[in-house]
Amino acid sequence: MVTARQLVESPAKLSPAGPGDRAMENGVKNADSGFQKWPLASRMGRCRRGKNGGTVWRFTKAAALIVVATVGINASGEDKAAAVDSGSDLLWKKAESRIDEIAMRFDGVMGVAIVDLTDARPALLRNAEHVFPAASSIKLAILLELYHQDEQARAGAKGKATLDDLYTFDPKDLVEDSRIMGGLSAGVTRATNRDLAQFMVAVSDNSAANVLIDRVGKDNVNAMLRGLGLAKTMLRRKMMDVAAAQRGDENVATPHEMVQLLEAIYKGKVLKADSTKELIKQLSTLKPSYIPRELPDGVRVANKPGELEGVRTDSGIVFSANRPFAISVMTAYASDDRAAERAISDVAREAYHYFEMRSKTSEYGRILPAP
Repeated sequence: MVTARQLVESPAKLSPAGPGDRAMENGVKNADSGFQKWPLASRMGRCRRGKNGGTVWRFTKAAALIVVATVGINASGEDKAAAVDSGSDLLWKKAESRIDEIAMRFDGVMGVAIVDLTDARPALLRNAEHVFPAASSIKLAILLELYHQDEQARAGAKGKATLDDLYTFDPKDLVEDSRIMGGLSAGVTRATNRDLAQFMVAVSDNSAANVLIDRVGKDNVNAMLRGLGLAKTMLRRKMMDVAAAQRGDENVATPHEMVQLLEAIYKGKVLKADSTKELIKQLSTLKPSYIPRELPDGVRVANKPGELEGVRTDSGIVFSANRPFAISVMTAYASDDRAAERAISDVAREAYHYFEMRSKTSEYGRILPAP
């Protein structure tokens, strides 16, 4: 009996070259491109009648290779598994398509950036390099610089703000949308920088944000951003400085740079592990915002939303089980602010559905039992 190994190792001993072999060789040489057709006998070999009346096949080298590839028997006698394209790419493309539909339905302009924080999958980017008004999402950069300076101060640097520095409330610091600072007692109530940061994160208190800008320095915030390679995200003015905004000094960012900032925080590229953990905990304070609105209860989200007239933004880290991701959705030119908020929530829901599913399935889509 002829084995597959004999066909590969010594095809010449089995049969001398015949018309079928020459036909195949000529076919290959003459083919300019694509698949060259040969007669079936030429492709698979020639047959003739044996002396005893049986049929004898003479295999060509190409036919032998086909047989070996088809049989695919390994040393243990088991079939070798053929490489199969994974389904996760298809699931990702489906999520992209749904997010594109949401962006197209939105009547204003939307930018989206989403990055998987567990692997090297390329980020989903839609208008992600477009510069948008950052609104209160810029407070994320203020918060990070505060923690950065606190680390520098603990390392011995002079003139840096710390989380424990005290502030005594001064009514001259009040601006609009200061839901906590507006209720403090002048000259009596004292708060730490950590407290001011909590006001800024939990209820987006603008007066607290402005005090922190004075304490950490606007230029230091921007220098930190430049150090991370973020050239388009800029803190240009204090909160509620309408005159500055009218001059064009808007606080701005891009969705892509916002997720890059979040990724740098998550992966410890700016702060040490203990400071990173504390910042993310503070940023995870429950608050009215758009990313978590359509997500299941209990999903942790470390985010900072923002709003201005015609503008809605939200950027954060969503801690889906075993598969956290960073997301930034920024909108502008919105004729319906509620619709902009719903659009951000819808994008976050589609992103969460993908990462939550991937967290519990194999690369091929099988839902695996929990470990």
